[in-house]
Amino acid sequence: MSNASATHPTRRGILAAGGALGLGAVLAACGDDDGKSGGAGDGSDGAAESGPWTFKDDRGTTVKLDKVPANIVAFTGVAAALFDYGVEVKGVFGPTTTKDGKPDVQAGDLDVDKVTVLGNEWGKLNVEKYASLAPEVLITTTFDTAGTLWSVPEESKDKIAKLAPSVAISVFDRQLTQPLQRMWELAESLGADLKAKKVTDAKAAFDKAAARLRAAAKAKPEIRVLAGSASPDLFYVSGTNLSVDLEYFKALGVNFVEPSEDAKKATGGWFESLSWENVDKYPADVIIMDDRASTIQPADITEGTWKQLPAVKAGQVIARSPEPILSYDKCTPLLDNLAEAIENAKKVG
Repeated sequence: MSNASATHPTRRGILAAGGALGLGAVLAACGDDDGKSGGAGDGSDGAAESGPWTFKDDRGTTVKLDKVPANIVAFTGVAAALFDYGVEVKGVFGPTTTKDGKPDVQAGDLDVDKVTVLGNEWGKLNVEKYASLAPEVLITTTFDTAGTLWSVPEESKDKIAKLAPSVAISVFDRQLTQPLQRMWELAESLGADLKAKKVTDAKAAFDKAAARLRAAAKAKPEIRVLAGSASPDLFYVSGTNLSVDLEYFKALGVNFVEPSEDAKKATGGWFESLSWENVDKYPADVIIMDDRASTIQPADITEGTWKQLPAVKAGQVIARSPEPILSYDKCTPLLDNLAEAIENAKKVG
């Protein structure tokens, strides 16, 4: 990440708003890019076999191994998604536990005591500890067209790349259903039983929740939803064009507040930064707030201007997960919660 200037947001600001601007050059791809895949990991077969493993990721990189990897290291949110499909990892990097030792929101149902934490915040990964796990593959997401590996430190990416090949699932400029499907395929390649009742029930629940949100948005098209995030100095209003959750919710008919294109230019199109004095710039009936530990949560916002917002005064504020755990089980509540908020919302903005 380059040093912030007076005209650009800080890295904290970018992370707070769910962006991935300026996170450095793409990590050199491991494996070949012949575009051919087969065996256990081509994303089209059944459960993993005991023979060779191959998977083509969203960078177009095909990783090939002699067998299905067992020593997996993953970004915490990715590990949480794989866990929901029955695939366990050895190590994680990224926000995993809170200051009191409880699982971070991005850890989902992971048993955080049974994984090796290589770095407990974004952009931290202890190379020596990573090497000690004898990793066979590193799995994370990517938030840009370059395929930059999310939360892999720029200063040590080359050393990390030499220890094991990497797989990246893109969460950039597409609807949520696409990375959900890709994580499904990846889990299947790693041995997940996608016919298990728990898994099929989760998929059915997701589809039902999507229909509910579509119906709620159609019934109340006048309800305006603002996606926000809070830091000590700034309030961020996210646009819908690049984030997987917001793009999908918008496709289902949700009426979102959109920052001006000019205002978003300084952040690569992700969001607009507002001073707390100007937090009322965009009228909104429902506010969905970034739930990550790196941001200030609504109950802890002390700014008087925030407390005077009509949606806040009406109690029409809910959580949002800008980095959703990419399993159907974890994404279903995101749909249901927004649907419920719109169903019960009063026009106040």
